Amino acid sequence: MSEFDSFSDDFFMNVDLQTSLPLPDSRETILQFCEACQKQFPEMGAFYQREGGEFVLEGDRDRGSYRWMELDSRRLSTGFFNPSTLEAAVAQHRWILDRCTYYLGVSPLDVECLDVVFGFNLDYRGNRDAIVTDALLGGSALAALTESGEMAPLGFEPSFIVALDRECYLQARLSLETRGNSYQVRTGNYDDEPISIYFTVRAYPAPGKRFSMQESFDRQVATAMDLTQRIVIPKIISPVAAAIASGR
Repeated sequence: MSEFDSFSDDFFMNVDLQTSLPLPDSRETILQFCEACQKQFPEMGAFYQREGGEFVLEGDRDRGSYRWMELDSRRLSTGFFNPSTLEAAVAQHRWILDRCTYYLGVSPLDVECLDVVFGFNLDYRGNRDAIVTDALLGGSALAALTESGEMAPLGFEPSFIVALDRECYLQARLSLETRGNSYQVRTGNYDDEPISIYFTVRAYPAPGKRFSMQESFDRQVATAMDLTQRIVIPKIISPVAAAIASGR
């Protein structure tokens, strides 16, 4: 497994490329690109189109570890859920970013932004909002809202963005998704949805400079790895995992 899998129940790495102009949607172009991807990654055997029009190529989700790719009108997304190694996920994304230039005609002029996403799922059957509140707000001024025994957290999904350079063309976003609701808290009937923690490093093309997807991708991956190891895991993931383990 990847070096991040020991900190969560699931780890995944995604990449999203958003374009300013619509991507090609002709049958021939889509099939040629997906066939090339399938030849490179044979386990991606399922191809279909969603009701919204997105084209999807993916592996077997029931195996617990799978690759996927999705083509929307102005977005190319690719992911590896529970990769064997982080290097395998990086290699997949780099390969797809490189081939989209030839098969889809993506130009540096057409890039709106590029996202590198590290995702972590933590399984917990209970009030997931309460767990996250306790882990991340315990002892803070905001935690006073939950100090009364009659108050139960119903929606705590923090999200914030920070600039990583002075020009704000490189940014990082940390967001949590608990998937809780008042019905579950009221009845005590909680589902098996996980707490998801997303850490995204986004790059925007700087005016007057040629944007290289490959160079930006490598820089974003290095930045995401560094910040995940130094901040996200010890300050966010580990406290939430500890709260789950203690059964609070």
